[in-house]
Parts: sequence; C-alpha cells; structure tokens
Amino acid sequence: MDARTKTIYLPDTMTNWPWPRALVNPHYEAVKIEAGFWFRSFETLGPGLLKAFDKYDLEHLRVGCEVLDVQLVVDEVTDRSTAAGAERIVDIVIDALHNPYKIRPEGEYIVGEMMRQCSARAMQTISTTCYPRFIDSFTTYLRAVAVEAIDREQRHCLGIDEHFKYRRETGGMLPWFALCGMEMNLPDEVYHHPAIVDMLECAADLITVDNDMVSYNKEQADGTDYNSLITVVMVEFGLDIGSAMGWAAAYHTKLETRFINGLANIPSWGPSTDILVKEYLDGVGNWVRANYCWSFDDQRYFGTMAAEIQESRLVPLWPKVHSEASILGGEGPC
Repeated sequence: MDARTKTIYLPDTMTNWPWPRALVNPHYEAVKIEAGFWFRSFETLGPGLLKAFDKYDLEHLRVGCEVLDVQLVVDEVTDRSTAAGAERIVDIVIDALHNPYKIRPEGEYIVGEMMRQCSARAMQTISTTCYPRFIDSFTTYLRAVAVEAIDREQRHCLGIDEHFKYRRETGGMLPWFALCGMEMNLPDEVYHHPAIVDMLECAADLITVDNDMVSYNKEQADGTDYNSLITVVMVEFGLDIGSAMGWAAAYHTKLETRFINGLANIPSWGPSTDILVKEYLDGVGNWVRANYCWSFDDQRYFGTMAAEIQESRLVPLWPKVHSEASILGGEGPC
C-alpha cells in the first residue's frame, strides 16, 4: 500500500484462468430491457433500492436476470437490517420460493412477490433436475444470510478456514452453479458425486477470493470489512493490506491449480453423460470468469473508475463513512 497517496495494489488473479471472457448473449439487450421493466414494476421497493439497481449491468437471460434481481434486493436490504429484520425478509423469500403459486399476503414486503414470480418462471423454464437443486441451494443461501445478519450485529470475525465455508453459502454462488445446469438433466449420482462437489466448492472459493479483493475498498469505507477475507488474513497473520492482498492472490493460484487438476480426475459415467458433465463444468469455469468481469463492468465497487483501476490495478482508498442512512429512503421493511 502507498501510504502517501492511500492507494492499494490489486493483483490480477485471472491472467491464467483457462476460460476467457465469452461473447455477450445475442439476446442480452432485449432481455435486459424486459427484465429491467419487470424489476421496476415493483414500485414499492423505494427510490433508494431502484437507484442501487441502476448500477447493475445484468448479463443473463430472463430467469437468470430475475434471480439476480431478487438476490440484489435480499443482499442490499438485509445488509442494512437488524438481525430480526433480516430474518423476517428471509422467511418471506423462502416461503415464496417454495410456493410459487401461493398468493402473497396483502401488505407484505414486495420481495416476496418478486421471488414468487421468479420461482414460477424457473419452474416452467429450467430442467426438472435443476429446479429442485436451485430451490435447495437458494434456500441454503437465504438461511445463511439470516445468520450473517446476526454475525454482523456481533461483528463476529471468523478464521480463514471457517470464512471459506461460511462464504460458500452467504456468497450466493451455489444457486448459480445449480443454474449452470438449467438446460440439462444431470443425474443426482453425478451432481452430488464428491469429485463434482469439490469442483463446486473450489469454484466458490475462487469467487470468494476475487470478490473479497475487489470489494475490500468499499467495505473498509462503510465499516463492513470485518467479514472480508482480506481483513481475516490481516488479523490471522498480522499483515498489512498489501501483504494480505498478496496472500489472497497466491491462494487464488493454488485454487486454480486445484480446479484444473480436478477436471483431469473427474470420473466417467459413459459418453452421453460425460458430454453433459464437461459442458456443466465449463459453465462453472465461465461463471468464475464472469463474476470477475462483472466486478469491473459494474460500478458497485469502483464507481466510475472501474476501467481505469482494471488497467492500472491501483485502487484509491475511499474515506471511511459513518452513515445510518438506508438505501430504501426510510421505506424499508425492518
């Protein structure tokens, strides 16, 4: 870290990742408009959250767009809620997720109806094996978000190993790994095989490292960095920010090697299934790349300086803020 200019160096972790950035889906612009109209139709979200949504540039087709929109609302609202308030939101979303044809109660916070519509569309669209996996993994993510809110109130800082286990659930990656198989019917004995599970955990950890590196500046500014891998590493090893970034980048390299080696040791289930497994794991590998690209395409972490920072790798540290203002403009549910 440069103490004079208060900048930190952000290592480029994805230089050697075998999955390059893919072309944008040809239906992206049309679906983006459609999904954006759907999101804004829930007017009671409040101007603050709608403004936060405008910072996001979504790159998935309709089901993916809606899942991401719901996840955005859940993350943004629960991040600024008490533990009790977060639990109420989580209960609403879980009920709507599991009951897509149940009419939502009058006066309920609008994320319940969002989740209901999203779950109903997913049920009609994705494969019969993918849908229950998506439901299970999204439920796991939601319950972890409620626990995260308790930890946030208590400012509970985990050790490194615990942190990775924790973030596999709170980071919300596992539902997306389920959706990587939305167009295929992978048998349960394949999807839940230890070799596949290890690949998914490895990919989730790769995303955790990348996310916690790029998000550290924002989180140190708003006081939520206690739950960042960078802070965990600093505390556990007594390092400064720059050295913690270096540790994270080195660990990312080890995870990359583990993922590539894992690909070479995937069992065979016969030619037809093996083709699906390769396609599925390619999707997971692409998701690791996509998450990294999104961090710079979006303004959430670097504002309007994203392109400049991606080129220079130098991140000006934002000043710390101490604001209790809600992005919901006082209209939140908690």
